[in-house]
Amino acid sequence: MGCLRLKFNLHRGGALGNADSSPVSACWRRLACVAGLAMLLGGCRLDMHMQPKYLPYEPSNFFDDGRSERPVVPGTVARGQLHTDELLYTGKENGVVADKFPFPMTRADLERGRERYNIYCTPCHDYLGSGQGMIVQRGFPPPPSFHLDNLRQAPAGHFFEVMTNGFGSMYSYAARVEPQDRWRIAAYIRALQLSEHATMQDVPEGDRAKLTENQSNTPGHATGQP
Repeated sequence: MGCLRLKFNLHRGGALGNADSSPVSACWRRLACVAGLAMLLGGCRLDMHMQPKYLPYEPSNFFDDGRSERPVVPGTVARGQLHTDELLYTGKENGVVADKFPFPMTRADLERGRERYNIYCTPCHDYLGSGQGMIVQRGFPPPPSFHLDNLRQAPAGHFFEVMTNGFGSMYSYAARVEPQDRWRIAAYIRALQLSEHATMQDVPEGDRAKLTENQSNTPGHATGQP
């Protein structure tokens, strides 16, 4: 704009126009035009917007496999994914399935385990853990009941390992349920097993009267069972 304005003044024959034939004024006009052009181009910021780059899944002729995406280097660990706690992430200690939990199970943990169990496990195992879930009633092979002796005696890490790796017709839930919630589900399974085989002596004294009253109204209830 400064260069155009300067030319306009020169054509009007003003004070600058009188020096139009001067080599010095011609040089200044050229400098003014170059400076204006530099300022104009300086306002166009390309930065990294026009950099050479590959779009997702775009092929490449640079690598032998023709892929622009490069595979992860073996042994790479994402930030926050360094699983050094063997018990928490595998259910084992020194390579042996453990019969313990990696953190104390509170009532809140059991409630969370019950919620996750009802979402992911009941379609096959049902709400009591007897293996008669809805899809079993529709023809799917039934899983074993949690109340069988071999599963009652199974270590807690066994349930975590099955949820992590799958077993038989059951696929892995590792991508659906985080490790801590798998342990909470295992704890809730233990609670189901305990409730199914509990006796009156396992019930707090304050609640025994209510159970006795309910038991008397239930025909054929086994003696000594709550």
